[in-house]
Amino acid sequence: MSYTRRFWRDRPASDTAGGTPVTVSRVAILLLAVGFAVGRLAGVELSLRVQAGVYLLGMVAMNLPHGGYEHFENLRRRAAAFQRGYVGAYLLSVALFVGLLLLAPVAGLALAVSVAMAKGGLGGLKAMDALYGTGHLRTGPQRWLAAAVRGGTVMIVPMVFWPETFYAFSSIMVSIFEPGALAGVAGDLQARRLALGVGFGGLLATHLGLGYWRSAGTGSFVADAAETLLLVTYFAVVPVVVAVGLYFPLWYSARQVARTTAIDDEAVEADERGWLDFLDADDPRLVALGAWGVLIAGSIATFGLAALVWTLAPQPLGGASLLPGLVAFWSIFVSIIALPHVVVGGLADRERGIWYVP
Repeated sequence: MSYTRRFWRDRPASDTAGGTPVTVSRVAILLLAVGFAVGRLAGVELSLRVQAGVYLLGMVAMNLPHGGYEHFENLRRRAAAFQRGYVGAYLLSVALFVGLLLLAPVAGLALAVSVAMAKGGLGGLKAMDALYGTGHLRTGPQRWLAAAVRGGTVMIVPMVFWPETFYAFSSIMVSIFEPGALAGVAGDLQARRLALGVGFGGLLATHLGLGYWRSAGTGSFVADAAETLLLVTYFAVVPVVVAVGLYFPLWYSARQVARTTAIDDEAVEADERGWLDFLDADDPRLVALGAWGVLIAGSIATFGLAALVWTLAPQPLGGASLLPGLVAFWSIFVSIIALPHVVVGGLADRERGIWYVP
C-alpha cells in the first residue's frame, strides 16, 4: 500500500530509547500496577484521605514545576512579539475557561476531562515520535487514533473501572461552581460505563490492529503496544485518585523530559530579541538571578490565579471534606491552566510548541 504523504517518523527503537526517564516511567507505572493488583487480591485498600494526599503530592509538588518549565523552555529564544501573543492567548484561554465553569460547570467539567485526555494523548504521541519512532502510524487519522487511545487511558479507563469514585469526584468538581448540578445529567451510570468500555475497547483494538498491520519492522509498534497495554492495566487496577495523581509526574513529565533530551537542540534556532535573552548571557550570575526571578514570577502568577479561582468559586471545596475537596479544586484548577498548555503551547504553536520534535 502506498501513501501520498509521510505522516510517520522513523527512528530506531530499542529498549534503551529515551534513557533513564523512560525507564523510570515504565518501571514506576509497572510496579504501581502490580502492587495495587496484589493489594486488591489481598483485600488491602487505601483510605480516601491517603489517596487524596498522594494525588496532591504528585500533582502539586511533583508535576506542577514541569508544566511551567515546558512553557519557559518554549518561550526561550523566541521573538518578543511572539512572546507577547503567547502570553496574551494563554491569559485569554484561562479567562474563557473560568467563565465557562462559572456559567456552565457541567460543560466545564467535560472540557476539563477532554484537556486531560488531549494532554496525555497528544503529548504521548510526540514523545513516541522522538523516542522510538512511529513507523507503524502511517496516516494522519491513524496518528489521531493513537493519540485518542493514549489519552483515553487517562480518563475513560478510570470511568469504566472506577465509576463510583470518578463520578463522586466529578460531582464535587461541578459543585465547586454549582452545587448538585451534575446530578441532573448523571443518567444511568452503569449504562454509560458499558458504552464507554465497548467504545474504548473498539478504539484500542483498532489502534493495535492497524499498528500491527502497518508495522515498519523498526520495533515502534511493539513499544507502543506494550506501553499502551501497560497504561490500560495501570488505570484499571490503581484507584483513580492515585492513578491520575501519579501518572502525570511519573509518566507524562518523565517522558517529556526524555523527549527534550532526545531532540536535536541545534534545530531550535534563536528568533529575534525576546524577554528571556538574559538567560543566554555570558555572565553566570545574571543567568542565575534571571532564572530565579522567572521562577518566582511564575510561582506568584500560578498561585495567584489559584487564589482568584478560589475566591470566585461559590463553594471552593465543593461541599466535601478538606482533602477530597482540595483534590477536586486542584483538578479543576490544573485543567484551567492545562487548556492553554495544550491549545496555545501545543496545537497553535506549529513552529515549535511545548512538544517540539524536529
